[in-house]
Amino acid sequence: MTDIYASPPPGTPERVQVAVVGLGAMGAAALYQLAKLGTDVIGIDRFAPPHTLGSSHGETRITRQAVGEGAAYAPLVLASHRIWRELETETGESLLEACGVLVIAPGSGGSSHHGKPDFVARSIATAEEFGIPHEVLDGAAARRRFPQFEGLAGDEKVYYEPGGGYVRPERCIAAQLARAVALGARTRLDTEVTSIRQEGDVVRITTAGGDVLADQVVVSAGAWTAPLLGAPFDRLLTVNRQALHWFRLIRPTDYGPGAPVFIWMHGSGDEEYLYGFPPLPGDDRLKVATEQYGVATTAEAIDRTVAASESAAMHRTHVAGRLAGVTTEVANAAACLYTVTPDNGFIIDRHPRQDRVMVVSACSGHGFKHSAGIGQAVAESVVGAPSGFDLTPFSLARFGA
Repeated sequence: MTDIYASPPPGTPERVQVAVVGLGAMGAAALYQLAKLGTDVIGIDRFAPPHTLGSSHGETRITRQAVGEGAAYAPLVLASHRIWRELETETGESLLEACGVLVIAPGSGGSSHHGKPDFVARSIATAEEFGIPHEVLDGAAARRRFPQFEGLAGDEKVYYEPGGGYVRPERCIAAQLARAVALGARTRLDTEVTSIRQEGDVVRITTAGGDVLADQVVVSAGAWTAPLLGAPFDRLLTVNRQALHWFRLIRPTDYGPGAPVFIWMHGSGDEEYLYGFPPLPGDDRLKVATEQYGVATTAEAIDRTVAASESAAMHRTHVAGRLAGVTTEVANAAACLYTVTPDNGFIIDRHPRQDRVMVVSACSGHGFKHSAGIGQAVAESVVGAPSGFDLTPFSLARFGA
């Protein structure tokens, strides 16, 4: 019998069971999990990930298990923590740092984050539902334990999760891609996909380097998803530019061992907050950022240069008076992309007109922590393997698509 998944003669389309288009946070995870399941799979990316042109760079990403965005996310992030620990054992890489995470809101509780009101209360409820170790503090208790947060007034409502912290996105992506290849996955890097079209029971992926024919396709192209797939994603996905800032510290030891990652909502709106990370080992910089949703861009048009005035405004508006010992000296700055849905939730669902194409995640600013678990859930769904994940909360049906 002819093996239809063997390497084709020159000039003919490459034939695979599953193709993954886009190898950032979600795509690298899906490729790895598909390879673990023994699937004949190829991953395609227009760049050579990990890279600095999408949504999965910047040294660190927050991970918190009791997700205030909703209980539907918790199984994904809990699976991600397990997978990253497994990958650490397999690769020797340090991927997850459980330094703890603080989520701070005004004492009134009248704050919003990622479109969800009373985010701290929602985090507490999720922690209680899933048995996630946590503490509930007020601002005064949090300041006594973590004096670097000098701007706490004392009446804030604070959620502390000791098992939260940060993951290293570039390392996570590289580790999963390397393991996928070791398990038999193929990759085409620096290869732009120009179209994806289902033709009966096969999907044709067109690239400048030749077509790929796949039984099924996972599209995890981030900010490039809507231009690639068109309707309905062109009306559901908005791309926002975000700026990351690293400021020099007067005494890096003030943010040494025991210093947590933090999300600090100091106003009522989704943009009235900052988040940040303790320095990486041996570093003297504190990474902080906020989010903006008012100005849209595209993956092609984004201004990737962060102006000095942006960093100055970040320090003046969000850092000064809140975080001790953070100077105005900018050690580094970078821009990244959020791809956001109308309700700030994920999309993990079949294309409405191409049932062999699964579209995975508009991360909406909170995706990386879930990505390894999403990779497992998607791989199991694509190959029809038994799965304990419920992906219905992330369906297109909620948008009428």
